[in-house]
Order: sequence, then structure tokens, then C-alpha cells
Amino acid sequence: MATVRWRLLVAYDGSGFRGFAAQPGVPTVAGALADALARTTRAASVPMITCAGRTDAGVHARGQVVHVDLPATLPNVRGEGGVHPMGPRSLVHALNRQLAPAVVVRRAEPAPPGFDARHSATARRYRYLVYASAVPDPLLAPLAWHVADPLDLHAMASAADSVIGEHDFRAFCRRPPGTTAAEPITRRVTRAGWSELGGPELADATGVEGVRPDPDAGGGHDGQGGPGPAGRLLRFEIEAGSFCHQMVRSLVATLVDAGRGKANAATVTAMLRSGTRAGAPRPAPAHGLCLVAVAYNE
Repeated sequence: MATVRWRLLVAYDGSGFRGFAAQPGVPTVAGALADALARTTRAASVPMITCAGRTDAGVHARGQVVHVDLPATLPNVRGEGGVHPMGPRSLVHALNRQLAPAVVVRRAEPAPPGFDARHSATARRYRYLVYASAVPDPLLAPLAWHVADPLDLHAMASAADSVIGEHDFRAFCRRPPGTTAAEPITRRVTRAGWSELGGPELADATGVEGVRPDPDAGGGHDGQGGPGPAGRLLRFEIEAGSFCHQMVRSLVATLVDAGRGKANAATVTAMLRSGTRAGAPRPAPAHGLCLVAVAYNE
């Protein structure tokens, strides 16, 4: 049967899924999306989904890119102009009626020749949110790691500078199956930095208009780790050509330790040179991580 490759831009709340990749017997983003595509296009079999970056259980996405090969002839749909073949807009509408709000297809289009969501990607960008406050915020809890300790944002930013460039990230990654501990895991990071969110930026980060840290909660601090009037929402953004398993969450855990005064830029440099996870903190929780964007040379 003739097929056409489609590219989809997908967002999802990862809290209800066991990661992106399809797994038998458990809910996954790829499984839900593939089932909806099979129903919508009336395909003879469930299509295979290829994504730009597999996300772990609990990790979110706003800019995941996938490709899927669909039948060249799609079902007819009824619209304002009568009955016509299903196009990008009607495909998106049909999928979101089945999947939203947990999974949302933001855009669908026939892919350019030779396009591969994974191998054609030139960069991926992730965001991690940390809510630093003595008191948790229930509205931020699904999206941000609550840290009760005061955090020095300047120390965290300085430590993050150490990961920019090409390094062996064995100290911050789970070893891929079939490799030995002696094999380097080299990645090139082009951007890494911390910022504090507030005003419109905070609404953009949470996706909930009007959400603000509670000024009555207490337990805040200023950029030097001193007392402040409220909790603070901190954003870590990192971009690289590719990432290894748990790399961002492991980096965030160490950088938060720098904010606590338990580590610094020299600590991060030493860990990169060590090539081992010995003594490294546990990775930061999955729910604070979001795949924000994927870049392609187009």
C-alpha cells in the first residue's frame, strides 16, 4: 500500500504515561498516538511512530516532533465545502478529539523528502523548572521540582557554564546497553543557563495564566541565597545536538546542589573529567523536565 510520510508537532503531559516509546501493556505517548492515527486514517495496521527524542516516564513535551507513514489516500471528511479528502487541519482536529488534553497534536503536515524526525534533527532543547520555596505550590507541583532550601541562582548559573562545549558526560548519564564503563559518552552542549521566571514569562512556563508564587508562603531568598519575600520559579534551559539517558535531570541535581552551596563550577568540571557517576546525586524528578523544541536544517 502506498504511504506518505507526515510530520507532527506534539505536546503532552507525561504524568499519565510510562514514557514516550511504545511498550506492550502500559500507557505510552507513542501508543496512544499510534492508536488514534490508526482509527482516524482507517489504516490496516497500527503505524510506527518515530520521535525526535524519547522522553522518560513523567517527562513532558511542548515541542516533540514525530514522523509517521500514513496511507497515501486518507478517508473523506465532511466540511463547509462538502465532502473532501482529509487534510492537515482535519487530521489534527480528529486526533485531538481523541487525545486531548493529555496529548495534543499542534501541527501536522506532509514531511519533506528524506525527513526523519530523529536523524534529521540538528538540536534539541529541554527546560527544567525548580520551585524554590519553604512551602509547596499545588499549581506548580505537576510541572516543577519543589526545593525547600534557599538556592543561590548565581552559583547555579556559574556551574552551568561548565557544561557548555563538547564533553564526556558519563558522570551524568546512564550507560547505554551494550557499552562498557570505559567508553566515553560525548555530547556537544551549545547552550545552558538558569533564569528566574516572573510576570508573563511565568504564565508561559506554567501554561496557566495568572499563576504566581504566593507572597505569603515565605521561605524565599534573593540571588545570593539570603531571605526574600516569596518562593521563586527557576528555569534551566539546555540545548545540544543530542542527549544521553537522564543527562538533563542528572545535571539539574548537581546544579541545584551548587545552589545549596554543596557544589560549584569546579565540582562539575571534576565530574566531567572523572567519567563516573560515583558520588553524584540522584537525578532530579522527571516531572520538572520538558522537551521544548527540536531544530532541523530547513
